[in-house]
Amino acid sequence: MPDRPVPVPVERLGFEMPPVHDTVGAARAHRRERLAGALRLLGRLGYEDGVAGQVTARDPEFEDCYWVNPFGLPFAALTAGDLLLVDGDGRVLRGERRVNELAFAVHAAVHRERPEVVSVVRAQAPYGRALAALGELLAPITEEACAFYEDHALLDEYAGAESAGRIALALGPYKALILRNRGLLTVGDSVDAATWWFIAAERAAQVQLIARAAGKPVLIDHRAAVATRGRFGSDLAAWVSCQPLLREGDTPVASTS
Repeated sequence: MPDRPVPVPVERLGFEMPPVHDTVGAARAHRRERLAGALRLLGRLGYEDGVAGQVTARDPEFEDCYWVNPFGLPFAALTAGDLLLVDGDGRVLRGERRVNELAFAVHAAVHRERPEVVSVVRAQAPYGRALAALGELLAPITEEACAFYEDHALLDEYAGAESAGRIALALGPYKALILRNRGLLTVGDSVDAATWWFIAAERAAQVQLIARAAGKPVLIDHRAAVATRGRFGSDLAAWVSCQPLLREGDTPVASTS
């Protein structure tokens, strides 16, 4: 009778964690690549509508400057070399195209209000916009939605890009904001985390709208929702969750710079 296989020691099992970089240059290159990859992912998911949508990432050295997608280029084909470096006043410091100045003003305001935030995502996704049209928060009706329980806010008035400061204040200390009649905005301590929170919020909105159309959703009670958020609601958990999506179906084009 063959010997039963023995368990592999846990320390020998692979498990990805966010990388630590030795130099600012390496951190910058990695952040730009992740930003380009996140934009391609959002493009593949269809979270793009004309020239609307923007993702920013704080530069690891010049913390009042941000990498961002250029105005008018499709998400799905972007590379790190296409990205712009823009200061907090919206002036392009590196790159060859214009930035969407109105949209960027919102991101810059959020970054200023939340210095610990690395990335801000504001894209066009149908279910988040539908929930925003109802002026509702995400309800704790699924395990996944509990990641946002008491950790997102609703700006319960229509606020355009000219209301950047009001939007930043409405976000407060939370990971996500529902902009009434507009859609979703999310933040994170990495590009990966902010991107996952946007996708997760959009999916939670989808389930909520489907459940409401079918009947009366049953809420998860406060204690269980808080405990579930404790397990799945951290930026590290979001980073881990985003890795398969960033890898799946993405064949990065070589960077031009």
